[in-house]
Amino acid sequence: MDDDRAADAKAFRFTGTWQEFAPIAFTNLLLTIVTLGVYTFWARARTRRYLWSRTRFIDDRLEWTGTGLELFVGYLIAFVLFILPFGVINLVLQGVMMRGHQGAAGLMVFVLYLAILYLLGVARFRALRYRLSRTFWHGIRGGSDAQGVRYGWSYFWKTAASFLTVYLMTPWAMARLWNERWNAMSFGSIPFRSDARWQPVFGRFLLFYALPFVLTIALGLLFVTMMGAQMGGAFRPGAQPTAAMLILFAAVGIAFYAFFFGALGLVAMIYYAAFFREAVGATSLGRLEFGFGATTKDWILLYLGNLGLVIVTLGIGTIFVPYRNWAFFVRHMAAYGEVDLDGLRQSATREPGQGEGLLDAFDVGAF
Repeated sequence: MDDDRAADAKAFRFTGTWQEFAPIAFTNLLLTIVTLGVYTFWARARTRRYLWSRTRFIDDRLEWTGTGLELFVGYLIAFVLFILPFGVINLVLQGVMMRGHQGAAGLMVFVLYLAILYLLGVARFRALRYRLSRTFWHGIRGGSDAQGVRYGWSYFWKTAASFLTVYLMTPWAMARLWNERWNAMSFGSIPFRSDARWQPVFGRFLLFYALPFVLTIALGLLFVTMMGAQMGGAFRPGAQPTAAMLILFAAVGIAFYAFFFGALGLVAMIYYAAFFREAVGATSLGRLEFGFGATTKDWILLYLGNLGLVIVTLGIGTIFVPYRNWAFFVRHMAAYGEVDLDGLRQSATREPGQGEGLLDAFDVGAF
């Protein structure tokens, strides 16, 4: 039984190499530069075709059928329908402020923020729907008939609830939204099912949540101590600070930034690693259950590797980050159970005609 489970756990395999991906990445970079960024959408499609084609699930490879034109058209539609109107509203807002109507301007900003929050939820849902509709395995694709309108409202009020509780309800909102998103999706004739829970990861979230308060208290105590030293005679009235005191203040500043870019990020990864394991582990497709084995250490190494690659190559290494992220995801994915190929039928869901343009317009799209 354990041997069967171990074999099932290796159902996902990634066979690509960075040497094989390099010509694609560098060609994409050069064409994107030459076309002043327009080729970005075709570059993304090429990248996905390669990564999907090197991803094997059980006995067949994945296939990406999306095109750069679909992504480009999706972006143009989102730009015309949403971004341009927001730009016009912003001009009107500046005019209202110049006339001294700060109250009306504040109300407009608030309403604009709420609209963006709702549209961001719709964008996330429709992006997942599009990617599933263009992912084929054994000639079968995924998708959803939902348009994302209902999910957009759910994303809106759950995010608002998280904000109103000073973000204490963030794990609850993340788990519920993950379930709603995946429970609306299917692959072929089989629906996805997800029942992720927030309780198992709430302890790690509290650790992340409490750290800023701990830092504030520590800095406050340090400040009081330093002020006490100053008032106790460390400084003469009117005298210039000593070199030792300046070094101490500099050390406090460095420690402050090191915390936010180091310790806080580390604890955030501790939480996210646990959440992702919980969320993926609670997701199933028929009699097939999924798992994700990446530990906090694995996430940290991925992040540090990406960061080091970008720094050492003066930014050029960014073109390899999608490859590294996808390989990381596939190599830690696991599947248990079986797929009934005889009972698997082609999806009857509607195929969206455009790519995830709305998500791109908000600059939060994935590769």
